[in-house]
Parts: sequence; C-alpha cells; structure tokens
Amino acid sequence: MKRYLIYLLLPVLFITSCVNSLDDYNVDTKKPSSVEAGPLFAFSSKAINDLLNSTNVNINVYRFYVQYFTSTTYLDEPRYDITTRTIPQASWDRMYVTALSNLKEAKRIVTADKVISAETKANQLAMIDVLEVYAYSILVNTFGDVPYTEALNIDNPQPKYDDAKTITLDLIKRLDADVAAINSAGSGFGSSDIIYKGSTDKWSKFANSLRLKLAMVIADTDSDTASKTAKAAAGGALITANADNALFGYVAAPNNNPVWDDIPPRSSRQDFVGASTFIDVLNGLNDPRRAAYYTSVDGEFKGGRYGFNNVYANFSTFSPKVGAFNFPGNMLDAAEVNFLLAEAVERGYISGNAQDYYNAGVKASIDYWGVSGSDTYLAQPGVDYANAASGATWREKIANQKWIAFYNRPFDAWTDWRKFDFPALTKPDAPNVPEIPVRLIYPVVNNALNAQATTDAATKIGGDKSSTKLFWDNK
Repeated sequence: MKRYLIYLLLPVLFITSCVNSLDDYNVDTKKPSSVEAGPLFAFSSKAINDLLNSTNVNINVYRFYVQYFTSTTYLDEPRYDITTRTIPQASWDRMYVTALSNLKEAKRIVTADKVISAETKANQLAMIDVLEVYAYSILVNTFGDVPYTEALNIDNPQPKYDDAKTITLDLIKRLDADVAAINSAGSGFGSSDIIYKGSTDKWSKFANSLRLKLAMVIADTDSDTASKTAKAAAGGALITANADNALFGYVAAPNNNPVWDDIPPRSSRQDFVGASTFIDVLNGLNDPRRAAYYTSVDGEFKGGRYGFNNVYANFSTFSPKVGAFNFPGNMLDAAEVNFLLAEAVERGYISGNAQDYYNAGVKASIDYWGVSGSDTYLAQPGVDYANAASGATWREKIANQKWIAFYNRPFDAWTDWRKFDFPALTKPDAPNVPEIPVRLIYPVVNNALNAQATTDAATKIGGDKSSTKLFWDNK
C-alpha cells in the first residue's frame, strides 16, 4: 500500500517542482504582462484595416455615403442617421484606443531596444510613424479638428483639439522624415509586417505615396504646400505598379476580412444590395469590373433604389471575390497614385502627361481586379480622357474614374467626393433626409468626458454638424 501511494504522489511532486510558487498557476498566458513591438504593429495594422473594410453599420457607413451600396430593410444609415448607432464613436475609438495607442507603445519599445541595429531601429520607427500618420489622416478627414499634440497621454484625459490644417501639415513633415529614414540596409518587422512582409523598399514607396496623397487633399486650400510636396514625392519612388500596393493580408478567422462576417453565406443576414446610382454607371460604360464587384441577377447587374427598401433577391450584392474571408484590405494602390499624378499634372505641380497617368490609373484598377479589357474600356467616349463625354473638366474626369476604382475603398471615395464634388450624388428623395454628410460629428460621449475642448473645437470649425465642411473642402 505504501508503495502504491508513492507512485500516486510522484506526478504531483513532479508538477509542483516545475514552479516556484503557487502564484505561477495564476498567470494568464492569453494576457501577457509585456509584449514586443512587432505584435503591436501587426495588431494596429489590422485595427485600421478592419475599420476601413467593415460593412457593419455600427462601424463603417461610407459605402452608403458614396452610394456603392444601399440597404434592404434598415434605412437609418443610407438616410444619414449617425447618432442612433453611435457611428462616430466607433471610428474614434478604433483609431485612438485600438490603433494609435498600440502604435505609441510599439514606438516606445523600439526606441528602448538596445539590441537591434541602428538601421533596423530607424526603419521600424519610420514604419510605425507611417501607420500613425495614416491613422491620424483618417481622423482629421473624418472629423476635422481632433486631439493630436496632447492625445494618448494617460495623465491628460481631457486633451485639446488641434487645428486640422496644422495637423495635416505636420503629418506631411513626418512623412518627409519617414521617407528619408527608411533604409534598405536595415530590416523591418519581418513576419509582423502583414502589409509588406518586411520589405523596406515597399514601405518607402508607401510613405512617399501617402505624402503625395495628403498633398493633393489640401491642394484647393494650400496650393503652395501641395505643389512643393507633390514635386518632392514625384521625384522619389511611388506605388505606380500593383506589385507595390499596400495590401493588408487577411487570413482565416479570427483574422479574416470583416466583410465575410456580415454577408451570406457566413451570415444569414441579407442587409446590403448594390445601389443603382453606381451600378447604372458601370452598366452604361460596360465596365469589365462589374463581375468582380457584384453578383449578377439573371445574367444582369442590377442596383436597388438608394435610400429605400429593396428586396435582396432582386438585386446584385457583394461578389464572392469581395466577400472572401481572405480578400485583402487595400490601403493605397497604384490606381490611386497614378490618378494623383494626373491631377498633379493638371494643377501644374509636376511635368508629364495627365492622360497617360489617367490611363495608367484605369489600367491598374482593372488589372488589380483580375479582369481584362482595359484598352476597349478606355477607348469609349465616356472614359476617353480626351473626349468631352468623359467629363466637362479634368476634375470630373478623374473624380468619376477614381469613384469607380475606389469601389472597395469607400472612405477614400468619400474623401474624393467631398474634394472634387464629383460624381454628382444626391440624397434620397424622402422627407426629412439631411444632405449627404461631409464630416462625422464628434462622438456624443466627448461632450461629457471632454466637454470644454469639444465645445471649443465645434465652435472653431463652424459647428459640430455633419454639414460642416472640413478646411480642405472649399469648392
């Protein structure tokens, strides 16, 4: 019997000998007390892309604002109700709390690291900064004035709101430094870099292309800065080929593309159909991207009436390509950069041929979506840059084709629509529907938690309303 008891106690003695105290059993391995910079960088990248790609009406409503999609049953969002579901709060929290706070911590960890080489440290800090700039640009172009210089300070829960233009100019300066800092002699974040898999050269192109993009956002209000910045960007390496697109690589759940979560067959909900506003334009141009964008109904692409109830089975909806769990998030691509270069030529900022850049933008988009027929498409009067049928001005021509190319990048499409005032979108013809929002209001909770700063910011920008134009939206 004694021998038997000894054998029973041996496993217990072995297990307990592996720990220093019983406190070791209370360590939650799923919630580490410390973390490396790489996972924080990856997590922040995902947070930004999840916000921009989601179809959840509590998070992302921009597909409605630019009328790529409309709803079948619930009309709050396509009729611009942004308070019932606290939509502004979702954008605010995902940028500040989820993305920017983790990027700040990643930057602190990298700065304190005494092991990595100076070149690698410089690269990692620059890559973190590029994502920070990207996140702040979304906040500024969503709300206007936002916390910036006093943001993310745990000792200051009531930060001031900085001037939106001042923030944007500083973001451009930060990108100037990031472009100069990224060095191919060092490495990046390796496998934690979900966007470029550690390629420093591609991160340099991303930073420089983002610099060009922010310059063109402010072109109508600060042409001197826009011109100087565009020239500097055009003199460096840019994302002009799809191989360099800034794509976030979604994989299987729980790291899947959020669109997959909200639409059939993953979800039983049938909330979204394509809007006739957009699909009718595609049909009129016989656009080869239609099958990549939408499903067909009886062999045709059909859009529902925007802002009104629609029967799901009667209209086109998300294509299997866009609804795939691993369809990548697109942060910035060759199509956009070529369109930006065409715009820069038209504004006299750089030399070159605007039509050539415009054509390259259209081709890059069509190629990215895996379809053919770009030459035939560009030859149509409604697309041909040299033909009056494609638009009365260069602004209209470029804006219309960017709207089409930005189909799965609705936030950027909303930004461009506000800047160019093209395409000519109109609100639903129904009672008590406000105009299409040109900004989101500040989160309601800010009026309680940071009341004075929020009130001051609202007064400065001309009122905390969805109709208040941002500083660069002056056309």
